[in-house]
Amino acid sequence: MSFAQRLRSLIGEESISGFARRVELNEALIRKYLNGSEPSLQKANQIAVKANCSLEWLATGCGYLYRQAEVVDKEALAAAWEHVTGQPFDGVRAEELIKVLAGYQFLRSHKKTDGFLDVQAMATFLSVARQREPV
Repeated sequence: MSFAQRLRSLIGEESISGFARRVELNEALIRKYLNGSEPSLQKANQIAVKANCSLEWLATGCGYLYRQAEVVDKEALAAAWEHVTGQPFDGVRAEELIKVLAGYQFLRSHKKTDGFLDVQAMATFLSVARQREPV
């Protein structure tokens, strides 16, 4: 898979202009990359950080698509749940709790210096993460 194909996959259903705004790059530059041009390391890293993507995956196709900060360790979550609540982690609300934690971590790691929380970007992340959840 080429860089352009991985970028297209990362953009998904989002518009190219919306994605460009989210990663704070010019739309023409994103289109250039989609047409086969390769970004500098600095630009690739900017895309990866702003799109919550692993730079390794974006650059090479290897590794994890999403950054580890937004991956919820279910075993650790279950242990914490049982310790805090004194009740078994039965999974009834587990998926909802996992989404809340992943969304929180996404917002925390993408919070703007002015305090802006991009809830729409979080929603996009959660919908894509659901589609590509590892087995």
